[in-house]
Order: sequence, then structure tokens, then C-alpha cells
Amino acid sequence: MAVDRVALHTSLPLAPDSLGLADSISKINDLFPVGWLRLEYGVPAGEPGWHRCDDLLSPGSTGLAAWHDRLLEWLHAEYGHAPERTAAGFLRWWYLCAIATSAAMLFHHQRRVPSLRPSDLLVRISPEGRPDVSGVAVLSDEFACLPGDPAEGTSNTTTVASPHALAALLRARFAGHAARFIASYRPKVRFGRHALWATATDALDTGLWMAGQLGGDEGAGVADAALVLPEATKPFTSASTLRCHSVDGSPCWSRRRESCCFSYLVNDGEACADCPRTVPKR
Repeated sequence: MAVDRVALHTSLPLAPDSLGLADSISKINDLFPVGWLRLEYGVPAGEPGWHRCDDLLSPGSTGLAAWHDRLLEWLHAEYGHAPERTAAGFLRWWYLCAIATSAAMLFHHQRRVPSLRPSDLLVRISPEGRPDVSGVAVLSDEFACLPGDPAEGTSNTTTVASPHALAALLRARFAGHAARFIASYRPKVRFGRHALWATATDALDTGLWMAGQLGGDEGAGVADAALVLPEATKPFTSASTLRCHSVDGSPCWSRRRESCCFSYLVNDGEACADCPRTVPKR
């Protein structure tokens, strides 16, 4: 069942009602399911596992390698073996998805785009059990917004002209962060540049879709995904792949992943439902 995704762009989230980015983050944090990703403003106090992204991604840093090794140990404990490709597939997805989803939530629910420079973000790698990313902290109070935002004109904001311009800024800022991650992680794994950027594309597309789902309006999240990824804009590998299908007479959104997480190597050979290995390109 085809849907005119452009028509959905007219359904925009409500403008924020606060000047501060901290309040925006607090409101968004309430939308996440308990035990999943948590957003913070400022440096969290007295909690282990937090890492400045700039430190993880800096040349010569051993942070990503140590995380990769810990993930191999966890996979072996969980499944009895630990394929390198699965560890690398999980790590790249967890990291990029956490950064993308955090930014997507602010974009979708508040029409604000924070700084995504690695020096302005922290990630929390769960210190016990599965070593996924359980938190993201924003350190900078600077953000971009639309005309009419309550913070417009203050020293911490940059106002852009339209939702399309704000979407382009989100895409560019996330691409800048993803480029740093890819440059740092690629020498440690066997993935090529295209495969890593395919994961970044999946993370941004999925993050925007999820922002709509968590806010109770899946269609609005799909619309934002089409707004941010209207076409295959380099370095991203595709436009949004979200499509609507009819399931038992009811509309159902799905997407085709651009990248493989290699979970099938520890999952009795069963691929994910949206894996590019099994779902043909449309």
C-alpha cells in the first residue's frame, strides 16, 4: 500500500515551551521505555560507564578496542562463541544508533538540533552485563531551532529558516560525528567504508521513525525520516527506506536495513526480518 510521505510533512510536532535545552532533554527522556536509552544534560555525577565521545574516537585511543574486546567476551559468555563480525556489527550499531536517536528525538519532539560534536557528547557503555550504550549526555547548551522557538535570539541558539533547513543541519551534524566514528573504528574491523556508512544511514532513519513511535505518532516519525533522508545524499547510502504495507487490512510501517548486524552468526543462522541479506531492494 503506497503512501504519500510528503503529505505527512504538514504534521509537525508542537514547538517547545522552554528556553533551555536541559528542559527539552528532560521531557524527551520521559518518552523512553524504562531500562533503554537515557538522555542527560551535563556530566552525570557518581555513575560509572560514561565516556566522552572525543576520547573514544581520538587517534591513539584504546577505548573502542577495549569496548570491542569486552563485547567479544560477552558474546562468548552468551552464545558459546564470538564472531568478530558480530561484535563489530553490534558495536557500530549501538554507538551510531544512540547518537542518532538522541538527536532525532530532539529534532522530532522539539524541533531543536543540538551540537553533535564528539567533544560535546558523552556515551554510557553499560558497565555490567551486555555492553550496549545505555545513555547519552549532551554537554553543550548550544542548539539550532526554527523561527518562533522560545529561545530564538538568545546567545545559545542559531535560527534556521525552515524545517527543511533544520533537517539538513541534523543530517550534516550527524554525518560529522559518524565520520569521526568511522575513521576511528574502521582500522580495527574488516568492514569497508560503504558498510559503515550504511549503518549510519540505518541509525538515522530508524532513530527518526522511533521518535515518532515513542511520541505516539508513527506517521510523523516516518515523515521526519523522509524529510531528513529524502534521497541518497552522500555520505549516506540511501534515502529513507520506510514503507507502508497492508497487514491483514491494517497499515504497517517497515524498513529495509542498509547494513547487516551479523546477529545470524550467533542466532542459529536466522537473519533479521529487515536484513539486506534477505529483503530485496525496492
